[in-house]
This record gives sequence, structure tokens and C-alpha cells, in this order.
Amino acid sequence: MTASIRQMVEQDKPALMQILCATPEFKPSETAVAEEVIDSYLQQPGSYRIVVAEVASEIAGYICYGQTPLTESTWDIYWLVVARNRQRHGIGGTLIQSAEKDIKKAGGRLVIVEMSSKPGYEKTRRFYNGHGYELICRIADFYAPGDDKIILQKHLS
Repeated sequence: MTASIRQMVEQDKPALMQILCATPEFKPSETAVAEEVIDSYLQQPGSYRIVVAEVASEIAGYICYGQTPLTESTWDIYWLVVARNRQRHGIGGTLIQSAEKDIKKAGGRLVIVEMSSKPGYEKTRRFYNGHGYELICRIADFYAPGDDKIILQKHLS
């Protein structure tokens, strides 16, 4: 089944929060930050861009990204989440490709992704590696002792 991609609207928030809360890699404090970002997007569009993937009229995931402040053409991917029952069906790939296309159209040349080094993020790191992102930095003990910050990048051509 193919996912359709569209801009997030306010009615999508409950489904997105349900997906975030059901994702075991995220702590409650992290889902609270994701909710703040979603609320910021809904109240003042511009700083963030959020698109959702919809399958059979059901929200299957979303991606949030934006231009990195004080840069000329660098962008950050802040959140990319797919519902557990929809993973491994190409939805994450469709979301990342949609974001990259939009970033490139806006003049973006470099995309950055930051994440935890915890074992639960191994699948996420493989996903990004499979989409052309490379490890450029590891900051030891950044989030907590034993939890490094991993930074990936991709140059858009």
C-alpha cells in the first residue's frame, strides 16, 4: 500500500502523539518536546515543516524538519516517526525523500540528523545509512553517561 504525503493539519495531532507515545525509543520528556515542536508548527508555521504520511486514510507517520538557524543552506531533520505497525513498508523512505526534495527545492544543500547512540537507535541509524547519510561526529556522554550524540549528514546534489 502506498503512502500519500501531505502537510500536517491540526486534526493530525492526536494521531501523531499516539504514534510518538507508542514508540519505545522515546522517553516521555522527548515526546513532550516533539509535542512542543508540533504546537509551534501549528501556531506559527515557518520555523518547522511537518508532513504526514497517510495510508488508507490513517496517519502512518510524519517528518519534521527545518532550516538550521544562522546557516545559508543547511537543514535539520528533527523527527521522523512511523507507526510500529506500518514500519518496513517504505513509509519512512517516502517521508525522507519528500523532505529532501522540499529541502533541495528551497535551496538546501546539506541535511543533518542527530540521535542517541543507545542500542535502541541502531535500526534508525541503519535506516539513515541506507538513505545516504554518513556518520560525521560522535560526542561521548552528550545526553547522559554512556549515551553519545551521533551526528549524520547528507549532501544533496
